[in-house]
Amino acid sequence: MVSHEGRVPGLPPGTDLDSPVFVISVAAELAGLHAQTLRGYDRLGLVSPGRTAGGGRRYSARDIALLREVQRLSQDEGVNLAGVKRIIDLERTVDELREQVAELVEQLAAAHAAVEQTAATVHASYRRDLVPVRRETAIAVWRPRR
Repeated sequence: MVSHEGRVPGLPPGTDLDSPVFVISVAAELAGLHAQTLRGYDRLGLVSPGRTAGGGRRYSARDIALLREVQRLSQDEGVNLAGVKRIIDLERTVDELREQVAELVEQLAAAHAAVEQTAATVHASYRRDLVPVRRETAIAVWRPRR
């Protein structure tokens, strides 16, 4: 849960859900898993934590939530790890597509607003001295004076 200041309770100040802050032992404890399981998930590409300059794993709060989801899918739902990986990949794709749709909706709204503004400008430029004539009315021919 994010506070009204944009912070996540329990995380150090200046960090967010994607900040890699937890060492593997802490991440394993938070996720309720063994550290060796986290290493295995990393090797399989299920959960890929950030790395320090020395190569040590650093897990974010989002990584820990993903670890819990992997465990839930595999233990509670009976999905094998290959299936879990596929589910995670598909969920990431869906998230990316949702972001793209949101961007396209914004662009479309901006385009509609621009069209309406242009139409309003064109309508404002119409001459007001022209009068529509009904078709039943006789045609009058205008000839300039000589």
